[in-house]
Amino acid sequence: MPTVPSEGWGVLHLFFHFRRAMLEDPVHAAGDFIQRVKELDGREDYQVIPFSVLGQKADIGLMLLGPDLDVLDAFATELPNTAFGAGLAPAASYVSLTEGSEYTSTREDEQARLVEFEGMAPGSPELEAALEAFDERMATYMQHRLYPDLPRKKVIGFYPMSKKREVGANWFALPFEERKAIMAGHATVGRSYRGRVLQLITGSTGLDDWEWGVTLFTDDPATLKEIVYEMRFDEASATYADFGPFVTGLVMEPEQLVRRLGLQG
Repeated sequence: MPTVPSEGWGVLHLFFHFRRAMLEDPVHAAGDFIQRVKELDGREDYQVIPFSVLGQKADIGLMLLGPDLDVLDAFATELPNTAFGAGLAPAASYVSLTEGSEYTSTREDEQARLVEFEGMAPGSPELEAALEAFDERMATYMQHRLYPDLPRKKVIGFYPMSKKREVGANWFALPFEERKAIMAGHATVGRSYRGRVLQLITGSTGLDDWEWGVTLFTDDPATLKEIVYEMRFDEASATYADFGPFVTGLVMEPEQLVRRLGLQG
């Protein structure tokens, strides 16, 4: 039965250890895995991003996205029972949904900025044209946040995070306008990496152990370190953020991944 969120898509991050010796027929297992990944990735609005995990937290990872949680769950639960799945041992997983941000600038915010800082006259054709352009940008932005078409960059990074509830640093006790101002500064740092890092922030409050999942894509692994380091000096992170474990992987096509595991070639 379809289970479709009223807003956004489901996102599963799956991490596995791999034991080649457990496979009865490595060639068949590899072919079956490739076919399953390509079938789901080829469906409209669904994406599968396979990657080889750097380090020993896991051996491989799969990021699954799509509108129907039932479809994602079926893939995840069937995989361990396949020929390839005989060599898999779960290492970790994460469940979240794509979402917009409650701190996103509104049309009213932009109008106030244009009048105060750009000197545009209220009600002027110049202001109205600027606001229409803003509306178009925000519609594109929300489309990317809720229904992303993720690039095949070379490197993927993932970590979960939450906001603190400590005495003197309780994010949820702050007034909304103060939280919005803090997040505006945080977003400015993120925008400075546009073109170098694509970041997808997904919501997991009530769905998993942390409140958000952050997935970063880049062709230069050094930028993962740079963006996280720089953002930690921002008030939103330095004062109010808790971070979970970080996982970094090399994005591969399924054929490349099974070769990396020693199953082909």
